[in-house]
Amino acid sequence: MSSSYFKIIGKNPLNGTVVPQGNKNEALPLLGALLLWEGDVILENLPEIADVLKLMEVLRQIGVEITALDTKGSYLFQKKNPVKSDLPYELCSQLRGAVTLAGPILARTGRVFLPKPGGDKIGRRRMDTHLLALEALGAKIEVFPDGYMITTDRLVGKDILLDEASVTATENAVMAAVYAEGVTTIRNAASEPHVQGLCRFLIAAGAKIEGVGTNHLTITGVSSLSSPPSGLRHRIGSDYLEIGSFISLAAVTGGEIHITDVNPEDIRMIRMVYSRLGIEVRPTETGILVPADQKMEIIPDYHGATPKIDDAPWPGFPADMTSVALVTATQCKGTVLIHEKLFESRLFFVDNIIAMGAQIILCDPHRAIVIGANRLYGQRVASPDIRAGMAMIIAALCAEGQSEIHNIVQIDRGFESIDTRLRSLGAQIERVSD
Repeated sequence: MSSSYFKIIGKNPLNGTVVPQGNKNEALPLLGALLLWEGDVILENLPEIADVLKLMEVLRQIGVEITALDTKGSYLFQKKNPVKSDLPYELCSQLRGAVTLAGPILARTGRVFLPKPGGDKIGRRRMDTHLLALEALGAKIEVFPDGYMITTDRLVGKDILLDEASVTATENAVMAAVYAEGVTTIRNAASEPHVQGLCRFLIAAGAKIEGVGTNHLTITGVSSLSSPPSGLRHRIGSDYLEIGSFISLAAVTGGEIHITDVNPEDIRMIRMVYSRLGIEVRPTETGILVPADQKMEIIPDYHGATPKIDDAPWPGFPADMTSVALVTATQCKGTVLIHEKLFESRLFFVDNIIAMGAQIILCDPHRAIVIGANRLYGQRVASPDIRAGMAMIIAALCAEGQSEIHNIVQIDRGFESIDTRLRSLGAQIERVSD
């Protein structure tokens, strides 16, 4: 594992144009979904990040041939051999995204051993919703210390109410239900843009899915999926979480960044939350512009009450943006409550931001009060997860002096060549090997 770290010198405005990477959270389930049939698949705009590359290696080990095409981020996937049921333990145990292989492999082969998944250290991440949904469709679950044996003689459509609007559990249930006999209804389904992208991909391959974009999905099972004679081609949408991060980077450094290839619907709530922090975004013909003249002042609620930024299922504010919103708020005049409802350890990274000079009161594992605006100073910190890592980069780039961010393997899991891309905007960031 790499022991590199980022050395960052702050207080340089970031300026220029940036193209967001493909959506990581759409790419991972698509790599599972292509196992559902034998036809060739071309995926475009795949983010070449650690998590995606690892999952592609898992696919190679279970029988998928993968060829890089001339266009960056485009790959051809061919299933010339039967898909294997046994997943490589070492790789999958490092990778949260491997959970999205359970539904399609179970549907294709009737059996899959799913190693306990790895991923971010942000608190317990339940597998129960996945397993209960697959069980409702006819799967048998055996729990072992190192994973789950999931088997079925046949999958049968059911009316399923998910106990939480889990994105990956929704995706697993949808992929398994594609081959279930009869009709499956998934209520309290997640409806994020990447879930919609997965459903559109499956529909293009012949799946029958209704209600895309809502929390009520209906899947009519089919006996097989197929691709057009030339193969199925799908372009992954832009990563709206990265777009939100670049908006913050422009605002806190006082620069002006033009972000292209933006779906305005994907960032409506992100823009709404930023506007409450005194950050405005202007639409352009090719994307959005974050201008340099930002107010950076938190707007109180009526009667002067302290406002709250809290995450919620789509179309609410994304949980993965709370770390970035918290650091952004340190640079805005006023007080705001950050309420992260999903993961009990997500906010523990704030000790690092406090050490840099921020006024943050961590009320409990889920709530923090930010009192701004604060002058931040460079520090040596370590990233516990992907999103906290980006938040630390944002803090370092608006801080005085030099910062070091360690454990950047976490950042590389979610952001492609982020140091190179930030340098193109004028950031002083260097990847240093220990």
